[in-house]
Amino acid sequence: MDDLEIKIAIEYTVPETKLSLNELLRGLDENGNLIMRKVLVQVLAALEKHAQAGYPSDRFIHNGHQSSPRHIQTPFGEVCYSMAQVIDRETRKTIQPLARYLQIPAYQRYSRDQMEAPLGQAVHLSYRLAAKETMRIRGQSPRKSTLWSWMQTLGTEQPWPSMKSMPFTFLMADGTDIKKQGAQGAAAGTMQMRWAWAAEKPGKPFQIVGFWVGKDWSEIRRDLEQRLDYSRLRMLFADGELGIPSALMTDQMQFQRCVWHGIRDFRFILYQDEIGGAAQTPLRKAMKANPLFYLKKADLEAFTPEDEAKVREKLTAIQKAFDGLLALLPEDTHPKSRHYVSNFMRSGVTAFEYWLTHKEWPPLTTNQAECGFSRVVNRIKRVGRRWSDQGLLNWLTMAIRKIFEPANWNRIWRSYSQLHKGLGLRALHVSYRWIPCIT
Repeated sequence: MDDLEIKIAIEYTVPETKLSLNELLRGLDENGNLIMRKVLVQVLAALEKHAQAGYPSDRFIHNGHQSSPRHIQTPFGEVCYSMAQVIDRETRKTIQPLARYLQIPAYQRYSRDQMEAPLGQAVHLSYRLAAKETMRIRGQSPRKSTLWSWMQTLGTEQPWPSMKSMPFTFLMADGTDIKKQGAQGAAAGTMQMRWAWAAEKPGKPFQIVGFWVGKDWSEIRRDLEQRLDYSRLRMLFADGELGIPSALMTDQMQFQRCVWHGIRDFRFILYQDEIGGAAQTPLRKAMKANPLFYLKKADLEAFTPEDEAKVREKLTAIQKAFDGLLALLPEDTHPKSRHYVSNFMRSGVTAFEYWLTHKEWPPLTTNQAECGFSRVVNRIKRVGRRWSDQGLLNWLTMAIRKIFEPANWNRIWRSYSQLHKGLGLRALHVSYRWIPCIT
């Protein structure tokens, strides 16, 4: 195609005195959108004329322009343009050559590129507030219902890829209850949202490998086996939720209990043994005195293979503290609490066993991954309140990429916006001249 030349003539009224740099920049900024809208109209007209050449008169009848202009939302404001129409003599259908040439979708006022900012806001805010904030910043925004519709469309178009080529060794799983939304927005009980992370080796960060809504852990196991090289996994991290170890563990895997959840859940287990109030105080104090809960990542990573004796000394101190707590929990009066502590003292120190075998720690960044995902959970529980199964899955698909995979988010939008062939600027010449004032 030939180069397209656009001539622009701009006249400004310049005050003789008291013009500051800030006022100059503000004026140019305010006029920039108007100038770009005018340029876009001229570019559309030029491309339309070029597109019409592909519809010869022996088959197509030129039929004027649209009776109502097409409203197009752009980064520099709304542009109204009445597109030329032709009628196909054979099919009797009306065609807009420009719409076909530029692949302008029907019944969509906002282009795909224009939806990135409001949908990015909807990851952190409600759809209503995302639309409102985008309007405040950009002066235009789709409605909340439009945002919701686009989120559903994009979410269903981003399936989880196969990750069998990635040598994951460590798996982490967790879940939480979500309030479910029924017909016409009514409350419909709760449903389970669950997710999983994986890391390749010590020192490597965890990355999310899947999330599920309304699925039990056995179904999740089957899904992970299809997408991961499950036979390579050697350790599972979890918070103690019933069903996770039995569903996700293999004979080659060890189980490491989440230490933070372990101490947090202890007081609830005591209630099951009808121990409450002041009677819990000495038991919870004994639990908190365990050195396991005061280990720091930096201190553990400072150990070298020559420090095996020091590592064994710490492990002995931890086990001794657990033995002291078990002495306060007789089987006949504290059966559930004793069983809980017995299991915890085995699964809570798996990382030490791993170090004694491999002379390196498994990934010690599980808390960082959980803290990052707490942003997602907070948005779901405190902003969304109630969700449908598919609506939550679609939102999660986009939110995970926005928060944890920014590079993937950018790639998705570049691909979805069809940014393959840019409009190349060949030349730009700017000059000025003063126009004498006529008085």
